[in-house]
Amino acid sequence: MPSTSSGFVARHIGPDSDAIATMLSVIGVGSLDELAGKALPAGILDAVGADGIAPGLEQLPPPATEEEALAELRALADANTVAVSMIGQGYYDTLTPPVLTRNILENPAWYTAYTPYQPEISQGRLEALLNFQTMVADLTGLDVANASMLDEGTAAAEAMTLMHRAVKGPSNRLAVDTDVYAQTAAVLATRAEPLGIEIVTADLSRGLPEGDFFGVIVQLPGASGRIQDWSDLVAAAHERGALVAVGADLLAATLITPPGEFGADVAFGTTQRFGVPMGFGGPHAGYLAVHTKHARQLPGRLVGVSLDADGSPAYRLSLQTREQHIRRDKATSNICTAQVLLAVIAAMYASYHGAAGLTGIARRVHAHAARLAAGLGASLVHQAFFDTVLARVPGRADDIVAAAKDAGINLWRVDADHVSVACDEATTDAHVDAVLAAFGVNAAEPAGVDIETRTTEFLTHPAFHLYRTETSMMRYLRSLADKDIALDRSMIPLGSCTMKLNAAAEMEPITWPEFAKQHPFAPASDNPGLRRLISDLQTWLTGITGYDEISLQPNAGSQGEYAGLLAIQAYHRANGDAERNVCLIPSSAHGTNAASAALVGMRVVVVKCRANGDVDLDDLRAKVSEHAERLAALMITYPSTHGVYEHDVADICAAVHDAGGQVYVDGANLNALVGLARPGRFGGDVSHLNLHKTFCIPHGGGGPGVGPVAVRSHLAPYLPGHPLADELGDRYTVSAAPYGSASILPITWTYIRMMGAVGLRAASLTAIASANYVARRLDEYFPVLYTGESGMVAHECILDLNPITKATGVTVDDVAKRLADFGFHAPTMSFPVAGTLMVEPTESESLAEVDAFCDAMIAIRSEIDKVGSGVWPADDNPLRGAPHTAESLLVDEWAHPYSREEAAYPLGKGFRPKVWPPVRRIDAAYGDRNLVCSCPPVEAFA
Repeated sequence: MPSTSSGFVARHIGPDSDAIATMLSVIGVGSLDELAGKALPAGILDAVGADGIAPGLEQLPPPATEEEALAELRALADANTVAVSMIGQGYYDTLTPPVLTRNILENPAWYTAYTPYQPEISQGRLEALLNFQTMVADLTGLDVANASMLDEGTAAAEAMTLMHRAVKGPSNRLAVDTDVYAQTAAVLATRAEPLGIEIVTADLSRGLPEGDFFGVIVQLPGASGRIQDWSDLVAAAHERGALVAVGADLLAATLITPPGEFGADVAFGTTQRFGVPMGFGGPHAGYLAVHTKHARQLPGRLVGVSLDADGSPAYRLSLQTREQHIRRDKATSNICTAQVLLAVIAAMYASYHGAAGLTGIARRVHAHAARLAAGLGASLVHQAFFDTVLARVPGRADDIVAAAKDAGINLWRVDADHVSVACDEATTDAHVDAVLAAFGVNAAEPAGVDIETRTTEFLTHPAFHLYRTETSMMRYLRSLADKDIALDRSMIPLGSCTMKLNAAAEMEPITWPEFAKQHPFAPASDNPGLRRLISDLQTWLTGITGYDEISLQPNAGSQGEYAGLLAIQAYHRANGDAERNVCLIPSSAHGTNAASAALVGMRVVVVKCRANGDVDLDDLRAKVSEHAERLAALMITYPSTHGVYEHDVADICAAVHDAGGQVYVDGANLNALVGLARPGRFGGDVSHLNLHKTFCIPHGGGGPGVGPVAVRSHLAPYLPGHPLADELGDRYTVSAAPYGSASILPITWTYIRMMGAVGLRAASLTAIASANYVARRLDEYFPVLYTGESGMVAHECILDLNPITKATGVTVDDVAKRLADFGFHAPTMSFPVAGTLMVEPTESESLAEVDAFCDAMIAIRSEIDKVGSGVWPADDNPLRGAPHTAESLLVDEWAHPYSREEAAYPLGKGFRPKVWPPVRRIDAAYGDRNLVCSCPPVEAFA
């Protein structure tokens, strides 16, 4: 393999050539290529030319240095126009306080963290998310909010399905107001159709149409800007047994009566205008809030308050947070991520401004809209508005929009006769004057327009008034980050999650205004550079995967799965095979696979796995034969969720194709394939890719994510469309924005640009080598559960603790919590096999760090042996007592059979910098029984 020992590749890949040689000697192979030849089936392994470039990667440019890549990206950014956006429609300019930009968005302590499944070492971001939930609940006037949704459109869809579950009546009809955002209506339509939900669209300001409904959805303010009193509609809906969901603007909710106070059951929306840039559509934190009686129906993540082993309050994820893994096809949602990083920004924006500050911003926004309304006079369509005014201008809309564009301002052309103008936090008097000039009218002062009808207090918790100075906010954010373990402090060896380097050069461009200040519905002439970047990525990613076309719209892996299955479904229908609705899924698959299949209306049939973890080919063939006439798809993860390259993969795909089915290859483990094998060439018809795994977009504490869906040419006509992006067509829509979370696509672009074809292949090979090295080092202490035919694993390995637990009583939880005392985040627990740990070191971790993790695990095994031999009792040992806080050691009497030093420094004080867990082990059951999902009173921490 050509040298990758210089440039960015050497910065990204942790082990140098000597370290790789050491690993290979332990594994028992002579080279990385030999390792690949043993691990991967020969039938799918791509032959590499003398130049080291794998097939499909020829169109990638040679690797660039960081400086060169950023210069190219700067040229793309400079091709964009940063116009003043007064488009609105759910996306608004906002002024992000620099203290939040520098200390959250640009801070690896926040953006490199993983989902807080290990709560004891995630207390900082859990507290920040609890602040978010409290903020949303306060502003909406409801009791409980979850820890964020993917965007406003999908939040509306989840509100729809929540109401459908909660209402036990026979009706499948949903009433949707005509004044709901177009993108929200499109996502609702997509999600409703497979579930048999009939959407009735009507002007609900005139009342509820005849007939039965399970739910009603309205917008406040509406897409037109109109503020409508929905209290009579809510009463009428309740009288008929229906629930009501309101898409509420949280900034407007500081001034007008919030949904919960006029009787709404659900509120949904976005927190984008709370300090999160528009970014051409995302990522942004959507929200969903309900009354307490529906709290257990909430999808996604919900942060709650529990107690730790010392009885102190502590935060954790509550209830059905991982239900899509547990319930599979019985899951009520396929959402498995949140938008944590963006939710944290929104929560801290509210904390920094407080109730008075937010209200002041809202008043200024409304005052600018009122000035516009006064100047527009008789052409004004609605008299009640917050930030958006709608003008009737017969036949003049195009001219007015063009005149405003000449002044550097984008307005929203509703149709030939109507123009909408939205004000936001960044709007100035000069902007208002320029818009009025575009309309050809003079400025006029409003006659005392006042919409302040909210009477209840909000954001009264100290979290929203203690941090108003930059000094206090800076220190608060630092104190929270210090309670977490992220990649800036330690390896995070999570199987199936690929926690690799998120390089600073990749992250830098996302805050550039040429990307960050783009409205997703701005004229295409404003963003040619961004569209070129998107086109580059589409070309590069299809080459890497062997597919023909790709959509970047899905803003999470779950949405990519959903879109891929919809494409398969549409393909079958177009071929007259509408009855094909069976989806075969191996028992080892990601739980979201089954949940996604159920949500598109497919019937899940589980395929068994053999003792070695591979798909049972006999059972697969039997199920294919049994369901041949109705077979729609097979969903398979490759390499498998068990961490091996199944050698029968080509036969598996062929068996499904022979029966007329399609093959969905889950791309979660693509980090073990790039430059080695292409799913679009070894049997896949469609895959989603996790850009937040293989392609370096950071996990951000549990979000953002990006899950593009790639297809072979026969499925290309069925990729997602968007009602406001003509170039995508009017097909189904899975995300609110046409290109999903577009503002973080520069991260992946920069990664691929700097790695080049050879570097990408080297990354995959090194990841495989690191995993096999871990497997070899740890196998005698914790048996590796599955290997391939040649005894190799792929990019991850599963360590089996079940025999250890049976013999000693020490559980997988004990090991996970004990790792925190060593300064490590735990591997993935009990997935896909109960009682196991799944380890994925990635290519970015140095040999020294991988060895340190292995040393920690070996030391833990020796502690387990002391429990097993009776040196330490099963109920009082360092594993059962873990994690140990500094406070727990500072006691007058130490009543344990192990020493304080064994508790805190199990491998001595020189092992690695000490990371002190902030809380002891948390009582999960207590938190679920006593559900508290908003900020507890300060007295609780006394």
